[in-house]
Amino acid sequence: MADLFQEGINLFNCGEYFAAHEAWEDLWRETTGSLRLYYQGLIQAAVGLHHFTNGNLDGASAQLTKSVMKLEQYPSIFCTVNNARLISDLRRVLQERSADMVVIEQV
Repeated sequence: MADLFQEGINLFNCGEYFAAHEAWEDLWRETTGSLRLYYQGLIQAAVGLHHFTNGNLDGASAQLTKSVMKLEQYPSIFCTVNNARLISDLRRVLQERSADMVVIEQV
């Protein structure tokens, strides 16, 4: 399971958002409890950024908004992820409506 989590982060950080979504979705399916919602937030971030890169701004905004709402429920540092920075970067993408690369920083 940890391999899928890290694989998703690596793919996400390379801008391979759809592939990251696929890796995390497999992880999400096997997870219960509070981690499940966090993984869903990551999946929605990846899907939202994928939509941005394909010019679907409405779909991107919808997915990123859902992602931020989920990720905000977790601490600043969660599962080795700088969650606060990720949320900040996703908000910036939403505000600027720009698909600038977002990187998941691990600590």
